[in-house]
Amino acid sequence: MSTTEKIDGVAVTTKANVYFDGKCVSHTITFADGTRKSVGVIMPAALTFNTGAPEIMEGVGGSCRVRLKGETEWKTWGAGQSFDVPGNSSFDIEVSGEPYHYICHFG
Repeated sequence: MSTTEKIDGVAVTTKANVYFDGKCVSHTITFADGTRKSVGVIMPAALTFNTGAPEIMEGVGGSCRVRLKGETEWKTWGAGQSFDVPGNSSFDIEVSGEPYHYICHFG
């Protein structure tokens, strides 16, 4: 999978989504067909996210460790890599060192 560097033909919600006291900040982008994604950054932290719809997390900078709900093993992901998160689930994510930049593709 290649890393997305530029996205044309979208509307950007300019008010940021701020989670975990600013440890995660993203902006929602909406395509002409109604598809939504978020583009954001996670600062060094250990966080747990809950999902409604399935998500694909695409790394575009930095790296993270992820443990999906129900799993015991942590996996490391970086720029140019992505991981899938089921809907109605959760995942733990740890970022250390440089921030993790991502695009979240909703289900």
